[in-house]
Formats: sequence, C-alpha cells, structure tokens
Amino acid sequence: MKNAIMAILFSLILAAGAMAQGNSKDKPKEQQPVATPQPAVSQPTIAQVLDRQLSTLEKDFVPAAEAMPEDKFNFAPTNGEFTGVRTFALQIKHVAATNLALSSALLQEKPQIDPTLDNGPDDIKSREDVLKLLRDSFAAAHRAVATVNDQNATEMITSPWNPKSKMPRLAMATMLTWHSFDHYGQMVEYLRMNGIIPPASRR
Repeated sequence: MKNAIMAILFSLILAAGAMAQGNSKDKPKEQQPVATPQPAVSQPTIAQVLDRQLSTLEKDFVPAAEAMPEDKFNFAPTNGEFTGVRTFALQIKHVAATNLALSSALLQEKPQIDPTLDNGPDDIKSREDVLKLLRDSFAAAHRAVATVNDQNATEMITSPWNPKSKMPRLAMATMLTWHSFDHYGQMVEYLRMNGIIPPASRR
C-alpha cells in the first residue's frame, strides 16, 4: 500500500512539472524595448565653424548699422573723452574696409579697395552707399572663410597691411569676427545715445 501511494505521488510530481514546462513554453516572451538609433553627429569643418561665427556677427551687425536713421548717421559723441572718435558711419566703413582687406588676403586676390584706407574710400559717404559697402564686405568674408581647411589653417600668408609681415590663415579668418564685434559694441552705444534700441536687444 505504501509503495502504491509513493508511486501515485511521484506520478503527480512528474505531471505537475510537465504542465509547468508546457505553460512556460506557451507563455509569450516579454518584448525587449528596441533602442532608437541616434543620428550620428557630423563633425563640422573649420570653414563651417568660421562661417557660422561670421553669420552670427552679421545678423547683429548689419541690422544695427541699418537702425541709425540718415539724419544721425554721422553721429559721434562729444561729451566726455570722445575727442577724435569715429562717427557712426565711419565705424561701419572701417569694419567694411577691414573685412575686404582680410578677405582679399585670404582669397589671395587683388584688394577691392586700398587696404591703407583705414576707413574705406572717401567717396563713399551716403548712408545707402556705406551700407552697400558693408554688405559687400560680408559677402567677401563668407567666400574667404570657405577657403580655410585642415591643410592650410596654419599656413602663413601675407598681411594685407604689411607685405613684410605674415600671419596664420586661421588667425586672419578669426579676425573678421572679433574685430567687427569690437566696433559693434561701440555702435550699440551710439544707438542708445540717440534713443535707439539695437535690433539684437529687441528679440
């Protein structure tokens, strides 16, 4: 009798194990979350970095130049230590002339204007002509920075202001931005002195 009971229990254990195994096979496996592939971040070129910086500058600088009305375009501060400072128009002409000088050097082209004219040509006087010179200078600057790459970034090229002096191509390209921002800061002060909020501060 004892042996019969043991045989029955053993049979029940085997049956329970088989049922459990069958149930686990029938049960669908939990789906693992599928990882969403992340887009690869492409490494920008030197020219692209320079162009983006130049574009950022241009978006602030050109609207600021356009914000000064014609009757105040030749404004210069007189109160305080402002003797001999450039007028608003000359700030723009100086930046445009510098942009063109640097661009011609980077492009290895004949200068569009005489680089020794620190404030640009004297015959460019009207507001419309000054603004055109500025826009043309930025167009030239964009063409110029597009020539900078890994191979020529440290190449020494002749300064547009001194034929005996040379500087790295990359240094000349970055000067297009930092030099202009220096004068942009002065233009912002001129605008505010005339009750004009610089366009970049209105955003």
